Amino acid sequence: MINTKDILETIRMIEDENLDIRTITMGLSLLDCADADIDVSCRKIYEKMTRQAERLVPVGEEIERTYGIPIINKRISVTPIALLTAVSGGDPVKYAKTLEKVSRTVGVNFIGGFSALVHKGFAAGDRELIEAIPEALAVTDHVCSSVNVGSTKAGINMDAVKLMGEAVKKAAELTKDRNCIGPAKLVVFCNAPEDNPFMAGAFHGIGEPDCVIHVGVSGPGVVRSALTKYPDANLSEIADVIKKTAFKITRMGQLVGAVASEKLGVPFGIVDLSLAPTPAVGDSVAHILEEMGLEICGTHGTTAALALLNDAVKKGGVMASSHVGGLSGAFIPVSEDAGMIHAARTGDLTIEKLEAMTAVCSVGLDMIIIPGETSPATISAIIADEAAIGMVNSKTTAVRVIPAIGKQIGEELEFGGLLGSGPIMHLHNDKSSQKFIDRGGRIPAPMQSLKN
Repeated sequence: MINTKDILETIRMIEDENLDIRTITMGLSLLDCADADIDVSCRKIYEKMTRQAERLVPVGEEIERTYGIPIINKRISVTPIALLTAVSGGDPVKYAKTLEKVSRTVGVNFIGGFSALVHKGFAAGDRELIEAIPEALAVTDHVCSSVNVGSTKAGINMDAVKLMGEAVKKAAELTKDRNCIGPAKLVVFCNAPEDNPFMAGAFHGIGEPDCVIHVGVSGPGVVRSALTKYPDANLSEIADVIKKTAFKITRMGQLVGAVASEKLGVPFGIVDLSLAPTPAVGDSVAHILEEMGLEICGTHGTTAALALLNDAVKKGGVMASSHVGGLSGAFIPVSEDAGMIHAARTGDLTIEKLEAMTAVCSVGLDMIIIPGETSPATISAIIADEAAIGMVNSKTTAVRVIPAIGKQIGEELEFGGLLGSGPIMHLHNDKSSQKFIDRGGRIPAPMQSLKN
C-alpha cells in the first residue's frame, strides 16, 4: 500500500533532488526488414519504426503529466545493423541516414543500434559497418553506434580492437567542427548486454522480443541527499541507506515501465537501475562518493567507495523489480558528472584511477576527453585494457573516449545537454603500443569462461 508519506517523499525527490526517469527506450527488431536490396530494406525499416514508435514520445509525455515524473529521454534501440548489411550489402551509411530520418519523424532523442557484434570474429557485413561508423556518425545527429569486441566466453578480438581505435580517431576528425561529437556517440564494449536502454551503447539483441519497452532510472542526487542524514554512520549502515533508496528509485521505474507498456501495447522488458548522473549540480555520482568521506573523487579509497555504492544499488534494485537488466549500477561518465568534471579539472581524477574504478562499476571509461594527437594504436590499447577487465571479471566494460582534435591538455570540449563538458585528460604514459596492437589475432578466453 502506497501511503501519503511515500508520495510526499517521491515529490520531494523529484523537485529537490533531481530524481527522474532518464529514458524509456523502445527496442525494435529489424530482422523482418532485411532485404537483398538495401533501398528496399531501408524503406521497410522506416515504415516499421515509424509505425511502431509513432506514439512513444506522446505516451512518455502523457505519463509525465499524469504522474509528475520527469522522463528526460525517449529513445529507440534496434537490431545490430551489421546483421542487415550482411543480407543487403551496399553502403551501411544508408541505414544510418534512414535511422536519422526516423528519429526526426517520431521525435526521439537518440536511436541506438548502428552496431556489430564481433567478439569472436567478423561475419558478413561486420567490417563494412565498422568502416562506415565515422561517416555515419558525422552525417547524423541522433544515431548512436556500438561494437562488442570481447566477451568472457569468447576472449577479445584484437583485429576488431585495432579497427575501433582507428574508427574513434576518424570519427573525431570528421566532426572536429562540432567539438568532435562523433565519438561521443560511439561505445566499444566487452560483454555488451542485449537489453541496455542507455545511449550510446543501446542495441536490440537477437534474443529480445519483436518490440519491447525498457526503462532506465537515475537518481544520484537522491542517494547523496539520503546519505547527508547519516553523517556519522559506519559503512554497513551507509550500504543499507543506499539499498533502501535504490529500492524507492527502482519502484518508480517499474511503475513507469508498466504504464508505458500498457499504453503502447508492447511487452515490458527491464528496468535498468543505473545511477546515471548529469552535469547539473546535485546530480553526481562523484558527490555520493565524497559524501561517504572522500575529500575528492579520485583520491585513495575511491574504488572501494564505488564498489560499495554499486553493490548496494543492485541489491536494493532487485528487491523492487523482478525485471532488472541492462547495466544496472553506477555510471562514471566524466563529462556528464559535475563532480567528475571538477575532479578531472583539478587533476585528482586520472585516467589510470578511472580504469581501476571500472573494475567495480557498471560500465567503463566513459565520456573521457583525450588529447587530439592520441594515436589510433593508443586508443586501441585503451580499449584492449578495458575489455580485459570486463573479460576476466565477467562484467560489462566499455570505452567512450573523445580525441579533441586540434586542442591540447588544459583546454575543454563543450557538448551541451546530458553529454556535458570536460577537460582534456592527460595520458601520462606516452610510450607506444603499436606493435602489440598490430599483432592482431584473439586474446583467448580466461579459465573462468569454462563454466559448463
